[in-house]
Amino acid sequence: MFETRVLTSLDDLPRASWDALFDGALEGFDYLRAVEGAGLEGFAWRYVLVQRGGRLVGAAPAFITDYRLETTFEGGGRKVAERIRRLAPGVMTPRLACLGSPCTETATLGFATDLLAADRLAVLKALICAFEQDASRAGCSLTGVKDADFAQIDLWSCAMARAGYSAVPGQAIADLSIDFTDLETYLARLSSGVRRDMRRKLRSRGKVRIELRADLGKDLPRAMALYYQTLARADAQLETLTPAFFKAVADRLPGRAAFALYYVEDDLLAFNLLLEDGEVLLDKFFCMEAERGRAHNLYFLSWFFNLEHCLARGLKRYQSGQANLGDKLRLGSRLTPAATYFKHRNGLLNGALRMLAPLVMGDPLEGLAA
Repeated sequence: MFETRVLTSLDDLPRASWDALFDGALEGFDYLRAVEGAGLEGFAWRYVLVQRGGRLVGAAPAFITDYRLETTFEGGGRKVAERIRRLAPGVMTPRLACLGSPCTETATLGFATDLLAADRLAVLKALICAFEQDASRAGCSLTGVKDADFAQIDLWSCAMARAGYSAVPGQAIADLSIDFTDLETYLARLSSGVRRDMRRKLRSRGKVRIELRADLGKDLPRAMALYYQTLARADAQLETLTPAFFKAVADRLPGRAAFALYYVEDDLLAFNLLLEDGEVLLDKFFCMEAERGRAHNLYFLSWFFNLEHCLARGLKRYQSGQANLGDKLRLGSRLTPAATYFKHRNGLLNGALRMLAPLVMGDPLEGLAA
């Protein structure tokens, strides 16, 4: 019924063929091609295609990497993993094939718009089969899905359960509806304590110069230094971005990608990569010098600058990513959960991981009040 192919480059597929399945997604063909060409160390790229009668009806991006299992462990689980690594290092760094992308917000499936809902599960089953066969050829012992799109969660959960995968909480997504006409109306919706705190932080704006640019230009070396500083403060990160990534995003997404740069005097202290599509502003990466950036409240200044940008451009939703979820809740965001799935080729190890995962992998939403 279905034919499948697995590509190693999007150069082998017309842009229109891919984007037609994803309804103009912000992180579509051009963004994924920028990721592919950015030279991220340790990654190989895959694009799983499903055809019927020679016509493309389903697709998903994927990647292959050597994965340190403790990347997603927390607290005591990470300490246990480190002890196991000393005894059996190979067990703790399996070759991983994963649907999704290390650089996208979710793993989203693309389908032909006229594909019946009843056929989508069959397409996904064919896609998973092709993905697993390619993973086996590449020597991957672990397969998975990174942050399955919640809008497709029923489809994902059904297909992954049938294929023998286990589910754990993924990285939640924060977003805010732009259903207010100005910042004063927005501030009035916050609690009195948060409102006072934000007004105090906004006083820093007089000392900060903000530029919105299409690329980083001559500031790229300083921006990369800020990125590496931010990366060093992160609890865990799957990928390390490159200068080529930021250049490629700017080149491949003109009019859809922009950089907000935050200067104090002539010093660049933070930058923010933003993507937009006429409906949504997606905050991809905010990178900041910690001490001086916090002293000038740059994270919160960026929040309000982005809201102003949404209002000026008539955008309807501000999607602010997966970090600092507590602050985003205080600022009125809604959190949407995601699920991550995994399966080990070795039955014994798969059973052990299935039992251990709930104990050592934290839930990003735990302890957060809605």
